[in-house]
Amino acid sequence: MPGLTSPASVTTTLSYFTPPDDGGKAYQKVITDPATGNRSVERNWNSEERFNVVIENLRGREDTVSLDKTGFQYFQHTSKHMSFANDEEIKAEYYPESVELIKKLTGATRVEIFDHTIRKRSPEQKSLSGPVSQVHVDQSSAASIARVHRHLPASDVPKLLEKRFQIINLWRPIHHPALDWPLALCDHRSVEVADIVPVALIFPDREGETLGVKYNENHKWKYLRGMTPDEIVLIKCFDSIQDGSVAVFTPHTGFKDPSTPDGTAPRESIELRSLVFYD
Repeated sequence: MPGLTSPASVTTTLSYFTPPDDGGKAYQKVITDPATGNRSVERNWNSEERFNVVIENLRGREDTVSLDKTGFQYFQHTSKHMSFANDEEIKAEYYPESVELIKKLTGATRVEIFDHTIRKRSPEQKSLSGPVSQVHVDQSSAASIARVHRHLPASDVPKLLEKRFQIINLWRPIHHPALDWPLALCDHRSVEVADIVPVALIFPDREGETLGVKYNENHKWKYLRGMTPDEIVLIKCFDSIQDGSVAVFTPHTGFKDPSTPDGTAPRESIELRSLVFYD
């Protein structure tokens, strides 16, 4: 796309995970105020800002990454659903077309979408529904397997777990290009086992597990500058193949792009999280 291939890279600040000071298990607790319904987050771990992190712009070089090689992949796709104004409409209209799209792009035989999030950045960047400005992976291996048990009929689970499955996020800007606070993705090949730390994600009714990511100067960060609503990225959060032959997950984060023009509309995006199965 003309005009978006430059700059070839940007330098910015990313927020990385640091383990709890007491050496205990890291956790993040989501608390809902019963009176207002507002959510807040309590956690026992810290973040550290790392300056001068280089993020390569892949505009014009999108074919240098793929789900199995780097853990993420860009595609052109125009959605039939355009409004993204109502959760029930999204489930009724956007979910079915996205299931078929993920099948087509991955070769999967079964795709089950289990949730979605619409993110709208506020100028103060304080909203819980805004871009996540913390390097992370959405699901640990244990949490990924638990998702299969949670979202699918018990009778289907044993056979599904015998074969390859993944958790894949489908991420798309909505309404306008995502020049503001775009999404950075880390090449899985540059991530070491020691960089990854399980983090308990505690809700009132259940417990999941994400992965915190510690800083490593060798991390290779990428983004696609000015992604439009007709462009998507598939983000691999988990793969049951863990023999070193394919990327297993993709650390990612929203970030402040210093090349964003003044007056750019705040980022709006939608991400779908899906269980993806293969025969």
